[in-house]
Amino acid sequence: MTSQVRGAQLARLLGQWHALPGRRRSPDYAALAGAVRGLLADGRLPLGVRLPAERELAEALRISRTTVTAAYRQLRESGHLASRRGAGSWTMLPGTHRVASTGLWTPLDDRDMIDLGVAALAAPPELLPAARAAAEDLPRYLGGAGYHPTGVIELREAVAAGYTARGLPTSPDQIMVTSGTQHALDLVLRLALAPGGNVLVESPTYPNALAALAARRARITTHGLATDAAGWDADLLLGSLRQGRPKLAYLIPDFQNPTGHLMPAELRERVVAAAHAAGTDLVIDESFVDLPLDGTELPPPVATFDRHSRVISIGGMSKPYWGGLRIGWVRASAPQVQRLAAARVGVDMASPVLDQLVAVHLLADAPAIVAARRTQLAAQRDALTDALARRLPDWRVTAPRGGVTLWVELDGPISSALARAAEEVGVRLAPGPRFGLDGTLERFLRLPFTLPAADLAEAVGRLAAVRYDLDRASRPRWQEPAVIA
Repeated sequence: MTSQVRGAQLARLLGQWHALPGRRRSPDYAALAGAVRGLLADGRLPLGVRLPAERELAEALRISRTTVTAAYRQLRESGHLASRRGAGSWTMLPGTHRVASTGLWTPLDDRDMIDLGVAALAAPPELLPAARAAAEDLPRYLGGAGYHPTGVIELREAVAAGYTARGLPTSPDQIMVTSGTQHALDLVLRLALAPGGNVLVESPTYPNALAALAARRARITTHGLATDAAGWDADLLLGSLRQGRPKLAYLIPDFQNPTGHLMPAELRERVVAAAHAAGTDLVIDESFVDLPLDGTELPPPVATFDRHSRVISIGGMSKPYWGGLRIGWVRASAPQVQRLAAARVGVDMASPVLDQLVAVHLLADAPAIVAARRTQLAAQRDALTDALARRLPDWRVTAPRGGVTLWVELDGPISSALARAAEEVGVRLAPGPRFGLDGTLERFLRLPFTLPAADLAEAVGRLAAVRYDLDRASRPRWQEPAVIA
């Protein structure tokens, strides 16, 4: 069944479409068509959705039906709308475009695109030797069926040893290997959250976590993070747990995505105690825990304070190693791991054995690989913050002590407009609203520092030019009043 957006819903998404930058240079129908393309560009309007009938949208926007008809016609001509008489009109992308990993539509030929929408590093040089060594290890597994729902023992032992080294004693029976961290989250939600369950998340937070929660039809409440280094307001966070008593809370305490905040040890202990009192399970995303910068000392893992099996930790190889290696894991109690394995049978059976063996060899070299990653990221972070200070001094940036992203406060609510304009000059962005609910966070932008310093400087230069053009396009044009006599 095709989903449909009603006239009032689309009008709310469009907002002040007639006042967008560049509006005065185009007629109403062109501005409306451009606003719809913008919603498609930043992912707030999905593909394959049936738009409201022309009359319904005209009434919702309080404009003429002729204007809506012309806007729909322009969207059809640009390849963003498909219509069939008597059946309606559906959103789509032009044949020469594709959906990028950020959700933005982008030309197929984008070799010169600087992608700041993906917060992940290129593969380390150690990956190829690890893959060769894994291939040599593979024959001893070929005599079996190849299904290991909780993961091959070597990898579970390696992951468990990593937790133990961080001060959290862990056995291999408490580890389940998954096909990436997102897969780990999905399996945990299947186990711990009934459809329609209440979930507390940070705002901003990881967009794909919001997508996973939406798939479970979760009722989401948010805890707003401060823009400064403090991050979490302890009283508000604990109050949200005690008063809301959510079934589940999804938190990223280690270099939070996208803000880079690091939750202090005292608050971690208090959060676990509050969650236990409220009957809330905590899903702790540790995707960035291996990437402290500038010698930052990490607090104990959140699960260190857990005495009642309320904390489920998830992590993976994507951020410190390579996103193309789809290996993640869940750390929980041994009975929870067994229940997760049972739930997994209906999803994908098991993770690829060869990928798991590659992960084993990479984790064996973890000290050298991760140390090099930290040095690389610190230099690239400094290059990005320096470029922003020179070219866009009105943007506010707090350099994080770890992770891979800056959470930038812009000089106005322009994040989505900036992302649309930046795409035209070869820079792909993930605008602030993608990290929150209901189109909020327009004053913010996530900028990862995972690309080489030269690319980051070039991207900032292009953004500075685009920001200047937005100002020029939105400047009012004063005219002498017409004399009526």
